[in-house]
Order: sequence, then structure tokens, then C-alpha cells
Amino acid sequence: MKRRCIVFLMLFLCSEWVLAERIKDLASMAGVRSNQLVGYGLVVGLPKSGDKTEFTGQTLANMLTRLGLRLPPGIDPKAKNIAAVALSAELPPFAKPGQTIDVTVSSIGDAKSLRGGTLLLSPLKGVDGKVYAMAQGNLVVGGLSASGADGSNITVNNPTVGRIPSGATVERTVATPFENANELIFNLHNPDFTTATRMVRAINQKLGEGAAHAIDATSVRVSAPADRSQRVMFASLVENLNVLPDDAPARVIVNSRSGTVIINSKVRVQPAAVSHGSLTVTISENPQVSQPNPLAQGQTTVTPQSEVKVEEEGANHMFVFNPGVSLDEIVKAVNAVGAAPSDLVAILEALKAAGALRAELIVI
Repeated sequence: MKRRCIVFLMLFLCSEWVLAERIKDLASMAGVRSNQLVGYGLVVGLPKSGDKTEFTGQTLANMLTRLGLRLPPGIDPKAKNIAAVALSAELPPFAKPGQTIDVTVSSIGDAKSLRGGTLLLSPLKGVDGKVYAMAQGNLVVGGLSASGADGSNITVNNPTVGRIPSGATVERTVATPFENANELIFNLHNPDFTTATRMVRAINQKLGEGAAHAIDATSVRVSAPADRSQRVMFASLVENLNVLPDDAPARVIVNSRSGTVIINSKVRVQPAAVSHGSLTVTISENPQVSQPNPLAQGQTTVTPQSEVKVEEEGANHMFVFNPGVSLDEIVKAVNAVGAAPSDLVAILEALKAAGALRAELIVI
């Protein structure tokens, strides 16, 4: 008997450990984030599929001027093998000068395709206006476009957006609070007081009482070593601790455009009776034509005549929810009457209005 109890206790602890998640999956460290970069540049080498806009020619003229070639005033190059593009990239945290990042290139003119083009050296700037990376390279375009002389054309995917893997070189480092702070703050992806409390308890059990404090339902402050090298190992230790997150609040999500309804496992319904039925209204027009005799010298007239018909599809269905029924019982009861997604939305809204739905109803 004692051996059975030990086996049962081990299975219980293992099941609870399996449900637990690492702190690095539940929260992110404050200040350790990526930064968006944006830029403007020219793609050259296009097979006559480039822009015809004026600012593209102006950009080409400015670039040639910087390279020592000055065009006569008022001359538009009108090159068909270039395209003005917008550049976007994401600078990861702790990225150092010399490392490379991917770049997305999108046409901002009337270019037909960027396939086969090469991006010339272009700066990528942050929100502060400073240059953080330089981009250049050959584009990888997954789409294509082709047209015939008679105007027929075919397009596969999007030929005006391309990507340059490792196409930008980092030139500047973004400072983060991690480098000099004496504390680390972890922000939960889903704010919850219970999960924050459990995170504090798990950290204090590992590092000692008072090492972590909950600021609010989102943030947990953890005291960190002053030495930077020790702080890296300390952060690794904390983010790999296991925490059992609390269940999400009872919610019903309704997508009014697609008719999708999602009900989580915490939804409960109080005693209620629901009647479900459908009405079909048919309106038909049967115009009547009145034609006079040939010698009556009258005029042919059309008299409108409408017919309205109302039909009920089957008898009304009624079912009763018992006190505190679960998600499985709700789904079975609604499916039993053959309710469509739109009918289910109406039933849930009526239950919420009657105070019988113990959940937050969210319509998106």
C-alpha cells in the first residue's frame, strides 16, 4: 500500500511539472527587445520592369552626382531598369557591429517586378533618425509576372516584394538596460496576478527569500548581480525556472465576420432554457399585365402584385442548461439542435443578456 502511494505521488508531481512552463516562455525581459529599421533605396538591373515615376529618376540623378557624374539640368534619365524601393528590417537585441540581418525590399513606385534586381548600398535608420545598418545585395523574389502583346497577363504571388537574406550589416549597437542595471524586470505576456505570484514564489525558492518581488499583474522585479558576466548566468538561471501559469479567465470569442466561435474550458452557464428556431421569409413579384381590346384605343398597363410567404423550418427546439454546465455540455447541447455558427452567436448573446453566461463575451 505504501509503495502504491509513492507511485501515485510521483505521477502527480510529474503531471504538474509537465504542465509547468519556463519563465522565458511566459515573460520577456524589460528593455531586451528588437528595433524596427526603415530605409529608401534603388534596385537596378531589372529587365525593363522598373518604375516610370519622376522621383525614381531624381533619385538616380542624385546618386550619380554623389558618384561624380553630373547630369545636365532638366534631364530625366527615364531608365526602365531601376525601381525605387522601401527597405524594412528588424534589429535584434544585443546585435553588434559587423553582424548581418535580413532585409525586406518593397516597391513604392509602379514597377511591375523586382525579380532579378540588385539593391544598391542604402542606409537603414531607426526612429531616432540614426543609421544602424547598411543594406545591399541581390533580391530573392518569390513571385513573377508576365504579359502578352494583346494585354493578357498572369501574376504569381507578389513580384514587387523581395528579400535579401543577411543583406544588411549592423553599424551601431542599441544600448539596453541589461548592461548596467542591478535588477531585472520580467513582463508577463498575459498579465495575471496569480501567475505573477507563482513566478515570485518559484524564484524565491531557488534564489532565496526576497530575491523577487511582484510589481503588478504584469511585472516581476528580480535583484541581479552587479558584475555583467555573472548577470548573464543569473538571467539564464531565472528564465529556465518552471512556473505553473494560472488558467485564463472564462471567455467566449466571437468573430462576427467569419462566424467562428471559441469557448475556453472555464466557461460556465447558469440554469437557463433556450428555444431555437428559424424563419424563412420569401417575397415574390407577380406583375399583372392588362391589355385592352384592339379597337378600344386604350393603353397596356402593368399592375404590380407581391406575394409574401413565411415558412418555419421545423419545430422550435428547446433545451435546458443545468447549473454550472461545462464546455463539453454546451457544445453537445447546441449541436443537438443543429444550430449554425450564426445561431450559436445569437444563443450566446441571449445567455449573456439573461445573466446566465458566466464568461466575458468578446466580439471581434
